[in-house]
Amino acid sequence: MVSTPRRHSAAFSPDVIVEIERAADEGLYRIRGFGTLRPLPSFDDLVLLGASMSRYPLEGYRERCATDVTLLKIPITIAGMSFGALGANAKRALGRGASAVGTSTTTGDGGMSEEERAESDILVYQVLPSRYGFDPAHLRACEAIEIVVGQGAKPGGGGMLLGQKITERVAEMRTLPAGIDQRSACRHPDWTGPDDLTIKITELREATDWEKPVFVKIGSARPRYDVQLAVKAGADVVVLDGMQGGTGATQEVFIEHAGIPTLPALRQAVEALEELGMHREVQLVISGGIRSGADVAKALAMGADAVSIGTAALVALGCNRAVHIEDYAALGTEPGACHHCHTGRCPVGITTHDPALESRLDVAEGARRVRNFLTVLTMEAQTLARACGKSHLHNLEPEDLAALTVEAAAMAGVPLAGTDWIPGRNGY
Repeated sequence: MVSTPRRHSAAFSPDVIVEIERAADEGLYRIRGFGTLRPLPSFDDLVLLGASMSRYPLEGYRERCATDVTLLKIPITIAGMSFGALGANAKRALGRGASAVGTSTTTGDGGMSEEERAESDILVYQVLPSRYGFDPAHLRACEAIEIVVGQGAKPGGGGMLLGQKITERVAEMRTLPAGIDQRSACRHPDWTGPDDLTIKITELREATDWEKPVFVKIGSARPRYDVQLAVKAGADVVVLDGMQGGTGATQEVFIEHAGIPTLPALRQAVEALEELGMHREVQLVISGGIRSGADVAKALAMGADAVSIGTAALVALGCNRAVHIEDYAALGTEPGACHHCHTGRCPVGITTHDPALESRLDVAEGARRVRNFLTVLTMEAQTLARACGKSHLHNLEPEDLAALTVEAAAMAGVPLAGTDWIPGRNGY
């Protein structure tokens, strides 16, 4: 008798079975923070083609490689993360670290905290569908405005802030009852279609005496159309958030099953701008899974003007750091696998308003780490750009890239390494 080899079902893996059992036991969908856990084609699947004979590299640190982009000294910004999702010390540290290298932070849902405004030299004020914490005076006090239409972790859906994080102060800022779960709206209440975005941009320009640039942030679902609609409406900057973007809290089914990865989203956005003749005229900021200077260089080579980081900035602050192990264990997790931002019990004091936990995040040390991380990202990107013979990061181009997998080649629109083949193009 031949025995059947022991194998788990591909469709019903142990993880899938555990989740079905949990859903059946609890009757509730799972909510968590952080980003997608599934493997996706990413910037790791692309390589830069350093110069040799056919192209001439720049000499180390003796030949300048510029990094500036409109308003900023470096093309790396801090993404919108709300006061509520983050505590005051995290907001202070992010603002101070970003200011030290000449870049910006973004408010997130729930309005502007005094800590972030005090520490951020360049602050982008988000206008979200919820209108939580919206204040025209704060709008005028910031350097730029970002209208949020969607986010990469949950395109088509709104965020969540669970009751354990709705402190008296957060509740007052958002005009909500303390201790009650808050779900953000998924669409702006005064919009019935994309033409209304034109009206909204005009209203915001009028409210700020036409002094502030207006960004439009979209999640990556149909970026070709959404980017063109944002440009038509008058956006100065389009911020595009890929599927790998993180979140403070939302349904896990959103995180894992909605949106498209950052690579194809970025390619489609650039093509959309090129079709309109607006590439480099309207700035394009890409976010979702940016972790290193190599990611920065590759994103700029694909056509982005700048990148935005959220999760990586929090990791630089100390997110998932191997300290206070017993507190991770109490959450049922461990450092490196902690997706419990929504609980308000962050062991390292970042995504919490609990005074005892929040005190674990030293603002000066956190700011130093953020500054160091942003500096390293910039230097890594410069090193790769020089190796490609570029005197400015924005001189990187798709011709400086090759893909290591067929999937990445098709998504990014660059040739598979060692060939001139771009799947879906070149006639085949």
